[in-house]
Amino acid sequence: MKVMILAAGRGERMRPLTDHTPKPLLMAGGKPLIEHTVKQLVENGFEDIVINHAHLGLQIEDYLGNGHQLGANIYYSAEGELALETAGGIINALPLLGDDRFLVVNGDIATDFAFAGLKNLNIDLAHLVLVDNPAHHKEGDFGLNPKGLVVTTSAEFFTFSGIGVYRPELFYNIAQGPRKLGPLLRQAIACNRVSGQKTDSFWMDIGTPERLAELNAHYTNPIRTSS
Repeated sequence: MKVMILAAGRGERMRPLTDHTPKPLLMAGGKPLIEHTVKQLVENGFEDIVINHAHLGLQIEDYLGNGHQLGANIYYSAEGELALETAGGIINALPLLGDDRFLVVNGDIATDFAFAGLKNLNIDLAHLVLVDNPAHHKEGDFGLNPKGLVVTTSAEFFTFSGIGVYRPELFYNIAQGPRKLGPLLRQAIACNRVSGQKTDSFWMDIGTPERLAELNAHYTNPIRTSS
C-alpha cells in the first residue's frame, strides 16, 4: 500500500516560524516533523511514500531526497505556491498513488499510532482514524455507529486524526483544482460508505508554536504510549 503525506499547507498559524521554513521541516525532538512521520511509516512497513508540497516545498525535497537514507522510496507532487487543499492535493497526486487503496497522513500531526494495522483493511470508499477531542477542537468531527461506520449524527463525537485510507474511486470524476476533503467525505458518509475506528494512541495536531513546543517536550519526556 502506498502512502501520501499531505505537506502543502502554508502554516499561517505557525508564523513567523514558517516564513522561511515549510511547516513539515519545523523541528521537534531533534528532527523535522516530517522525518518523524516518514520513519514511523517505514517502521510500520510502508516504504512507497508520496509527498505533496507548495510553499517553500523544494526545501522538503532537498532535505528528504529520494528517502533511501530513511528506508523509503519518496516521490513528490509539487503544487507550486498555490496549494490545492487536501482533496485537491490528493487528486493531483493520483497518478503517483496508483489504482489501489492508499493511506493518507497529514503532515502536521504527531502520533505513535500503529499504521501497520491499516495495511490489510477491507474498506469501501474510505476508512478514518478518530481520536478523542483535543482542547482546541472540543466539538469533534464525526461519530461511529455500532457497525463501525462513520456518521454525522451521534451522541458522541470524535476528532478526525488526519489518518485515513482511501480508494481512488472517491476522487474520480472530480475536476482538479483547490478542493477540501471534508465535503467529499461527508457525501460518502451520507451513503454509508465510510468506516472508521477510534484510537487511544498518542496524537497531536501541531498547529501552533505552543503545540510544537509541547510536542518537543513530549519527545523529551513521553507521557503516553499507544494502545
